[in-house]
Amino acid sequence: KVLAVESWGGSVQTGESLRLSCEIVGVLYSQYRTAWFRQAPGKEYEEIGFIGDNGHATGADSGKDRFSISRDNAKKSLYLQMDSVQPEDTAMYYCASVRTGGWCGGLRRDQYKIWGKGTQVTVSS
Repeated sequence: KVLAVESWGGSVQTGESLRLSCEIVGVLYSQYRTAWFRQAPGKEYEEIGFIGDNGHATGADSGKDRFSISRDNAKKSLYLQMDSVQPEDTAMYYCASVRTGGWCGGLRRDQYKIWGKGTQVTVSS
């Protein structure tokens, strides 16, 4: 069974750091892309970045240089390190995964087949 579960969201103050975790079981990371998305209230989903099946991390436009993505294959976990968070980072954060078979190009959100239920991050000023 394939399952993705995010954790370690919460309420933080502007400028603080937060590290989100996502455990994805039932996939072979060497064949899957794992990504972080977020959705702020009233806004569309936004891709933060992903780690491809080759293990390389790629950042998207959101998060800029304050966010970094890493993965521990042995722990079957994906991480999102968020530094110097801002109120505009308030959102529901999701991890997602899809089997890519070596594809390195972009993917639409609807092409991701495995999704967690999300973890809420709230940043107050």
